[in-house]
Amino acid sequence: MPNMSIITTLKYLTNHPLCTDHKLRTLLRFIGWQITTRLMPYPVIYQFTAKSKLIVQKGMYGATGNLYCGLHEFHDMGFLLHLLRAGDLFVDAGANIGGYTILASADKEANTIAIEPGSSAYMNLMTNVRINDIGSRVHALNIALGATTGVVDFTLSLDTTNHVVVEKNEATDTVKVNMDTLDNILEKQSPLLLKIDVEGFETEVLKGAKKTLQNQNLKAIIIELNGLSERYGIENRKNHEALLEYGFMPYSYNPLNKELIKCEALGRSNTIYIRDVDFVKERLNTADKVHLRNQVI
Repeated sequence: MPNMSIITTLKYLTNHPLCTDHKLRTLLRFIGWQITTRLMPYPVIYQFTAKSKLIVQKGMYGATGNLYCGLHEFHDMGFLLHLLRAGDLFVDAGANIGGYTILASADKEANTIAIEPGSSAYMNLMTNVRINDIGSRVHALNIALGATTGVVDFTLSLDTTNHVVVEKNEATDTVKVNMDTLDNILEKQSPLLLKIDVEGFETEVLKGAKKTLQNQNLKAIIIELNGLSERYGIENRKNHEALLEYGFMPYSYNPLNKELIKCEALGRSNTIYIRDVDFVKERLNTADKVHLRNQVI
């Protein structure tokens, strides 16, 4: 969950699909967490799903969204949980502290390549991997992804919105990180699902993933298309058009009824792109139930 105003946060919580039937309980959980972190600002091991745990602490806006609501990014996380099976390969580009990685490799027992350039987020990612005992299924890399190999400047203190810096005067709190392409990292490996959440740098990641995108084993992509690519001089629709050329079409997903809906227009948020819709629908419809906090999807 991004760093929101209190009003926006409360609206997000009460309108979340997993919270609409118990809004008061959700608000009390939110208030309790705010009080707890002021009295005891230490990490807490939170039961994420019945099969997974997640470390949560003050200032982790995405992670606390999971604590309040069950699944912070409900539609996309639900899609991952219903699509993946044991042994599948998932690539988490922009893994942050590992929410998607933990769902994939702890709950679904899929293999994950998790890529996170931020040093603090990467350390938290590795801690989450260890507490879930999934080191054998997760290959984590503390690098950035782009169109070429090299070194880039990366912000340090923006939590879930840390990003690659290209303008020297944009930020002073930065660190140098190595960058590689997704094609180089994967070599001959073939992911079934790819998630790209790199705060506007998606175009460069896609440029360095041509072989990966051409591989027909890649069935679906979850990608952030919220307009942040404009900070790098790229229109949001360019990423959408690039994925269409590879045969992917945009969809939304409702995990509560396993409904997959084709999008008629380009949105400005996370979007699911699917290439083999029949395969994906069969996976979604036959998925095992996933147990969250007092709920099942």
